[in-house]
Amino acid sequence: MKSSVRIHRGVESLFGTRDENIRLIEAGLGVHTQLVDNSLEIEGEAKNVSRAESILEDYNALIREGHVFNNGDLNSYLRVVTIDPEVSLRALVHSGKQRNFGKKMLAPKSVNQRRYLEAIERNDLVFGIGPAGTGKTYLAVAMAISALMNKQVSRIILTRPAVEAGERLGFLPGTLQEKVDPYLRPLYDALFDMIETDRVEKLLERNVIEVAPIAFMRGRTLNDSFIILDEGQNSTPEQMKMVLTRLGFNSKMVVNGDITQIDLGNGRRSGLIDATEVLKGVEGISFVQFDEKDVVRHTLVQRMVRAYDRYDKAIGAGRQLTLKLTDGATENAVPEITAEAPATETAPQA
Repeated sequence: MKSSVRIHRGVESLFGTRDENIRLIEAGLGVHTQLVDNSLEIEGEAKNVSRAESILEDYNALIREGHVFNNGDLNSYLRVVTIDPEVSLRALVHSGKQRNFGKKMLAPKSVNQRRYLEAIERNDLVFGIGPAGTGKTYLAVAMAISALMNKQVSRIILTRPAVEAGERLGFLPGTLQEKVDPYLRPLYDALFDMIETDRVEKLLERNVIEVAPIAFMRGRTLNDSFIILDEGQNSTPEQMKMVLTRLGFNSKMVVNGDITQIDLGNGRRSGLIDATEVLKGVEGISFVQFDEKDVVRHTLVQRMVRAYDRYDKAIGAGRQLTLKLTDGATENAVPEITAEAPATETAPQA
């Protein structure tokens, strides 16, 4: 089937840098396109051509209404609408209206980002789980700043485990705060991106915004606060339970993490994985799962996340010991141990 949609304005925005937006439509829907005299000719299977027409008509309508797609926004929207036929470009853009977060105007760029913001508004405890670059930390900090500016809370608490990403940094000079600051730098980066530097420093001095490692949370009750636990996958189950039980009256907590990037050593279990299993189904707690479609960094990041997922699924199972009990096994039965490992390896002693 062939069809043609006239693009009245915004041809450059539609095509994107190095035609990445049009290539995304072609790859996502399995169609071929060609620009002829400001009209985009589409060729492919009937249902795919109709879907492409619908997306382009929505784009035309949004441009006529004066909507401006900032750098990378349209590409993020197109990733969603080319995969999910139930979502229209127009509905996605309108449901993700821009919000004022300090000096930033932000809008969710995917369905899961929108669900994430809505979950934070509705629930007092939200878990955001997914790969790097999906906006988990950035949007959580934005919501915290919005709550502080609207006087919904009186302070913001930002915390994360002080765990190196596979490195041993050794002794760090300075005061205790100066020692832990390098681990907390991503949280500072988000703050400075949304609030003027002078104002952030004043809020930090007055402890209206507090940035601290998990160890500083023990024994506290955090009332009237917006608490964000970042890199939750690197907390132990004991640390996670300790932080979650700090939640006080009129407070919200957001816990973020990527269970594919756990830096805990000695085979220790991640507190984030533990919490998702223990708290599943508890009323008032929301879990939002992100995936590679939500990555809003360089498009290459999305492809790398997908490649690592495929790799882990392909060989991950072969790296782990599997214990199987035969049917009707008793307590004294000897388990069958299967593993794709050298014969010299033995199971760890109990």
